[in-house]
Amino acid sequence: MVVTEKCDAYSFGVLALETIMGKHPGELLSSLESSSAQNIMLIDVLDPRLPPPTNPIVVGNIVLVTRMAITCLRSEPRSRPTMLRVSQEFQSCRKTFVTPLCAISPLQARKCRNRFSSNK
Repeated sequence: MVVTEKCDAYSFGVLALETIMGKHPGELLSSLESSSAQNIMLIDVLDPRLPPPTNPIVVGNIVLVTRMAITCLRSEPRSRPTMLRVSQEFQSCRKTFVTPLCAISPLQARKCRNRFSSNK
């Protein structure tokens, strides 16, 4: 295996999910490759030691990190973003999420740009 910047992106995706989940995301990573991931809600993969977030800004940040993490975990390295792109995305997204976490799966988080309202 050749180490490239796309390996860094994958590692970031794993680390970001591990931070959100409070444990290694091995099971979630396996389910992302199958259709069963649509049945998993984002609220159910959050670290159970912490209270569920209710602040819309915090929810938006969790969804954004999840979206970027899952994008970084694409199986085809060429389709992963660079870490520069990930950083730019984080800097440009200061938004409030309007859908509750119990209504979105990690895979849906990947496509949720349209569920944000501006909060600058």
